[in-house]
Amino acid sequence: MMEKFLQQSVDTEEKFYKYEEQRLKIEDKRREAEHARELQMLQMLGQMLAGISSTVSQRSQSIPASPPQRANHRSYGDNFNYNAMTAALSPPIVIERSFSLHKTHTLKDMENIFQLVRNVIPPLTGKRHKGQDGRIGIVGGCQEYTGAPYFAAITALKVGADLSHVFCTKDAATVIKSYSPELIVHPVLDSPNAVHEVEKWLPRLHSVVIGPGLGRDDTLLENAKGIIEKSKIKGIPIIIDADGLWLISQQPSLIQGYQRAILTPNYMEFSRLYEAMLRDPVDSSDHHGCVLRLSQAMGNLTVVQKGERDLISDGEKVLVCSHEGSSRRCGGQGDLLSGSLGVLAHWAFLAGAEKTNGQNPFLVAAFGACSLTRQCNNQAFQKFGRSMTASDMVSEVGTDSSLHLQTKLQSDVRFFKLDITALYLVPFL
Repeated sequence: MMEKFLQQSVDTEEKFYKYEEQRLKIEDKRREAEHARELQMLQMLGQMLAGISSTVSQRSQSIPASPPQRANHRSYGDNFNYNAMTAALSPPIVIERSFSLHKTHTLKDMENIFQLVRNVIPPLTGKRHKGQDGRIGIVGGCQEYTGAPYFAAITALKVGADLSHVFCTKDAATVIKSYSPELIVHPVLDSPNAVHEVEKWLPRLHSVVIGPGLGRDDTLLENAKGIIEKSKIKGIPIIIDADGLWLISQQPSLIQGYQRAILTPNYMEFSRLYEAMLRDPVDSSDHHGCVLRLSQAMGNLTVVQKGERDLISDGEKVLVCSHEGSSRRCGGQGDLLSGSLGVLAHWAFLAGAEKTNGQNPFLVAAFGACSLTRQCNNQAFQKFGRSMTASDMVSEVGTDSSLHLQTKLQSDVRFFKLDITALYLVPFL
């Protein structure tokens, strides 16, 4: 059954790749037409200047050797050369123009990426003690938003973490505690010494998720900033979502270059980050290139752009996870992703390069979390349809029919390596 699914994935990929080839051919034709127009204009300009040069040369032959000069006459000097100037204005020389799109599409390649995710999952043995499989911290939760930190924290437990901590405001703590007795809730996020209170717990945490239910209160954002800085000092994997991403869009240097961080923006959050870092709007015709460039601009940390297909990049490659989900977009789905990613990031980071075959462990973790979230979305939608909520998705984590990371990963992955170069020698007047 796995081979049948993989073959279907290969067929889907082939169709997608053919579409990409058609799109690229159209784009190449458009660029060639532009280049032809530029070439024609430059040739016309060269001809005009050549004509001017010929006229000046003829006039210079008819002028006496030592003509009288006006006081305001502009002289170019003896070394001025019209021929050199005309040559400099000749059409541009294309040094290199190439585009390559490499993909993996064999069953073996598919099985390899599935195996990488399976490899990082720690075995369940009697020798392990409480806490070894993950102690995850969720930073967020205020009076307006109590559901988001709950969904992230409970999903972390459902995926396999042993302990889940929520660092929230005082007025949100009782509400979040009432959702589940399994969560450890700290009502400190709006206290004067919030950063210090959270910092005391950091040595015991394996990863932190910043942003679910954080809100945009200045005090909470400032405390979140301090917690990020302290987490970086400890070298803890950091997942940033929701209003944590808004904070990063305002202060990118806060996380830029920290390659143990994972950003999980939706379309609007991605656009905000992209414009903040690259000073240009997102190119809707080149989603893969945009996520690659944003990751590079952020210092090659991992970026997960959520959407119809989840695009995952570390600035070197782009993974596309298009496992079937549903058309339902209820609130809270992103919190399931960030919570599961908190666990998988810890597992992948702990497993190291040996278990991930040299691949970036956070890419592997992100792919696993995206696959899991999509599978839960699909299963919940099959049961509840349009009435499905995030709570229904949480109930699907770990069910017999859900995605079991320990045994299988039914998803579609593509590796894209983009290499686009266009270099011209353009003359300047």
